[in-house]
Amino acid sequence: MKNNIKQRRGFRFAPALVALVIGICAGGVYAAHAADAKGGDLGKLHASAGVACAMCHVDAKHPAPVPMEKCLGCHGDTRKLAEKTANVKPRNPHENRHYGTEADCNICHHQHKKSENFCLPCHQPFNFDVP
Repeated sequence: MKNNIKQRRGFRFAPALVALVIGICAGGVYAAHAADAKGGDLGKLHASAGVACAMCHVDAKHPAPVPMEKCLGCHGDTRKLAEKTANVKPRNPHENRHYGTEADCNICHHQHKKSENFCLPCHQPFNFDVP
């Protein structure tokens, strides 16, 4: 009879253990799928560097564009960015006549879709790669 009681107690916890394992596995599969489905180049780059979605997006389940201040918190101020890209030809994208050094990062850089060269539609010779 004692063995029967122990078996029933063990059986009672088995479904909870199975549910926990399934939940952990499903969460990992979902996270991997979400990274592949949404993974623009920068999203993958940040993920490979160990930057979790919630570190930039306040609500990772319902992400909104990341505020420029958040980008600058890791990547330095706008002057430093302009210095880093000073040799980009034909023109420094982080220091220009329209925005100076204050263009919002999201104009060109996108986390979960292909980034774009915001200058190109009007300035055909400004053809450079945007990470």
